Parts: sequence; structure tokens; C-alpha cells
Amino acid sequence: METYGIEKLGIINTKTIYRNLSPAQLTEAALRRNEGILSSTGALVVTTGKYTGRSPKDKFIVDTPAIHNEIAWGKVNKPISREKFNIIKNKMAAYLENREIFIFDGFAGADNKYTQKFRIINEMASQNLFIHQLLIRPTSIELTNYGEPDYTILCVPGFKCNPESDGVNSEAAIIIDYEAHEILICGSQYSGEIKKSVFSTMNYVMIKKNVLPMHCSANMDPKTKETAIFFGLSGTGKTTLSADPNRKLIGDDEHGWSPDGIFNFEGGCYAKCINLSKEHEPQIYNAIKFGTLVENIIIDPQTREIDFNDGSITENTRAGYPVDYIENAQIPGIGGIPKVVIFLTADAFGVLPPISKLDKQAAMYHFVTGFTSKLAGTERGITEPQPTFSTLFGEPFMPMDASVYAKMLGEKLEKYGTKVYLVNTGWTGGSAASGAKRIKLEYTRAMVTAALNGWLDNVEFKHHDIFNVYYPLSCPGVPNGNLDAREMWADKSAYDKQANKLAQMFVDNFAAKYPDMPEEIVEAGPKPKN
Repeated sequence: METYGIEKLGIINTKTIYRNLSPAQLTEAALRRNEGILSSTGALVVTTGKYTGRSPKDKFIVDTPAIHNEIAWGKVNKPISREKFNIIKNKMAAYLENREIFIFDGFAGADNKYTQKFRIINEMASQNLFIHQLLIRPTSIELTNYGEPDYTILCVPGFKCNPESDGVNSEAAIIIDYEAHEILICGSQYSGEIKKSVFSTMNYVMIKKNVLPMHCSANMDPKTKETAIFFGLSGTGKTTLSADPNRKLIGDDEHGWSPDGIFNFEGGCYAKCINLSKEHEPQIYNAIKFGTLVENIIIDPQTREIDFNDGSITENTRAGYPVDYIENAQIPGIGGIPKVVIFLTADAFGVLPPISKLDKQAAMYHFVTGFTSKLAGTERGITEPQPTFSTLFGEPFMPMDASVYAKMLGEKLEKYGTKVYLVNTGWTGGSAASGAKRIKLEYTRAMVTAALNGWLDNVEFKHHDIFNVYYPLSCPGVPNGNLDAREMWADKSAYDKQANKLAQMFVDNFAAKYPDMPEEIVEAGPKPKN
């Protein structure tokens, strides 16, 4: 039996090894193994147990002399010893004895100049289907000539760590060894851990190749070939707004910006499904079909129809599918230098302007800050919105210091004259807690379209004294009065109080996290009024 080198990981005496099975074969295997069921559209539906999202507290980086000075160690990038890594790896290998193993050999990085080969070794057929659809799939010739991978991921959710003896925080662990080019994922069945481990690896490797790795979506004008990128944390509209029927989708989540342009790291999309509707997001809705993996969503046991509005398992319901399930996908996922950069935030405080224009220094400030906010959730006694500041709009996946990435972005913005806008997809006319509504998607789409097409280049802008940004007074497709956040509030003093409160949160976060940032970047941030 061909082993594809897995014995190098200590994996021996396996039952059967499958390599690069088709989506149909992997779906059949998952059904045979009782890993999931089919929906009425043919998508494979699974539940992921207690882990329905990423587990950042269980993520570690192997600390070795070769990489020690390159990593921004702290709460996000936590060190673990090579000894502990090997102990866990050996236990995972022993666990796999006499079990089926599913291997996917694929690529990350659509630009051949920067492509990295990833070998993913899975215990579960459904997770192998997921990563088969999410990475770039090799042709038969590429697979024949694949050779050795650049990085290997061993994903064994059935193996549970012993926190005390294994030196980790729980039964789950996600550990990257950048020097050995190996990644371990155990204890969690949430497939996003595989995807983001690839991303975290690319965020280390690409910097060394003069490529800016970005947690963003990207699309392209099919006629002019001009590209746009969309930064944003989960729930801000990154996937939704980049899936524009009038533009080619390059990718929905992970890209690199090289001297030649931008390129997708992936070959698939991982879309949030909560409250998904055919009316508002037809491209994503239609992509949930055979070959797609859907996580933690409720389906009718008789009809097998999906209830996208049911978040009883988790609000973080997800669907993983190949990018070419989107009709207007750009294949391969490569585009030119971005003409426009858009930072997305869902402001539950309801005070940020719906769209603002940023200069280079303000762009670097907001890139480093990575702000969004959300409702407090179900915790008793908390009724106010909760701010989230995620460095570079992807803090959990960035191993190096924020200044490394921010400096590279600033250089590119200046070199290419790329325009930058901050778009608030959150609430307006009041905070989320007060019962205000989110900005209409049709208005947000109109603002984004105007930014991409240059329609805002000649309109009048006004300075927002608290947030230190400029917002337009008019925009095609947006009713007059909907662009001034303060005017949308009935109680103007309540707006001022809430805006100053959020601005102070910006200031406090920046001072605590980035005390060594250049003064011109600090000065580009909000200015709360006492």
C-alpha cells in the first residue's frame, strides 16, 4: 500500500489510505462512516460537537531558536516546546493505527511564483472533503508530479489531549511548527481550524517573499480588470459584498498582494450561513449543493431542507464550497494591483459613518486597529455593544508583529495610489441594543459600487471631528440624509455621548497594543471630545 510518506510522522499500521478522492467519493465515504447526512440540495451536513468555531486559546507555535525572534509572542501567539509537540504528534499517530486515513495534496497561492504545497492528512472523510474544496485542487498531471509537500497538516479530531501532561489548555490543540513545516490539529472537529492553519502558515511565509498576506476578500471588474479588496472580521459582510454579480470574484477570505497584483491563497469559500436567503445572497445560496460541506445547521428530518434562520446549534453556521460554485468566479484567482481597498466594520454602537474616506495614515491606523463590534450575546446583565479590535483584521492568524504588515500596506498604498474607504455595515440611527436597525444591504452595496467606480471622487466630503475621517454628503443609490451618522439619531446628545465613548475605546486600545507606532499614525485616529 502506498503510504505517501506518512510514516515520517510516525503513522504506521493504518487500515486504508485514500489520496485525493473526488468530492463524490468523499461524500460517499462520509455517509458510510455516519459523519453526516445529505440536504435536499445534495450538500453534506455535519455537526462538529462542542467546538462550533475556532478555539484561539488552544493555538500554539513551536518556539525554536530559528524562528523565535520573528514571532510576536503574547496572548495570541503562545509558545510550546518541540518536545511537547512531538509527544502530541506521536500520540496522534498511535491513535490512527488500524484506521482509515484521507489525504489531500493541494496548493495554497494561485500565483505560481508563490504557490505552496500543502498535504492534509485527515481522520474524517468530511473534513477531507472540506479542505479538498477550500484549497486549490491539482490537475491529474500536477498530482502525479506533486513530490514532497512544503507543509503537512495532521488533523485528528478524535484524539483528545490531556492538558496536564501535554502542556496545552484543553483537549483541543492547534500547533504550528514553522521550522519543521508541520501543523497538528486535534480535539476539534471544526473544519475552519484547517483552513486558518494554512492561512497562518502563509502569513509567515509570504512576508519573506515580499508579499503582503491579507485577511480579505477580493473581486475584479470584468472589463477594466481593476481589482478591489475587502478587509473585515466575521459578520461584517466580507463574503457577501465581494460576491457581486457585476464583478468577478477572486476569493472571499485570504489573499496576497505581490509586486504583480493580488492572488487568492485558496480555491474555495467558507461562507457564514445564518439567515442566508436566496433574495439577498443568491450566489452563496445557490452554492450550497452537492460537493459543499455545511456545518452545524438545522435541517428538516423528512424533507432535508435547510433552515438557514435556525441558530440553535450556533450562530456560526458555515458552508465550504469551491470558488467555481460562484458563477462569476475568476479562475485562476489572480488580479492586478488593487484600485480600491475597503475596510468593513459592523458597528453595533451605531455611530460610525456608513462610509468614510481614509488617507494613507488613517488607513494604516484602521488596518492595525481592525475594529468591529457586536451585541453582548446571551450574558446576563450586559446590554451594551461589545467592541472587538482584531489587529490587521485577522489577529489570530498573524504570527509577526503588526508593524511588519502595516508598513508593507502603507508602502503599497503610496506606491500605487490605491484609495481606501471605511464602510460601516452595522447599525444606524441608534445602537443595536436600543432596537435600531442595520444599514440596508442595498445602501451598502450602492456605497461600495460608488467607491469602486470612482463616483465618490467628485462629491463633497465633510470631516467627522470625533472619528477624524471624511464622509461624503451624497452617494448614488443612497437616500439623502443616510450618510451622516449623527443626523440619523433622533437624540443628537445621545449620539455625541456614544460616539465619544467609542472613540475613547479606539484610543485606549491603540495605546495599549501599539505603544511604539509612529506618531503620524497615532494622530490619524479618532479624537474623543471631553
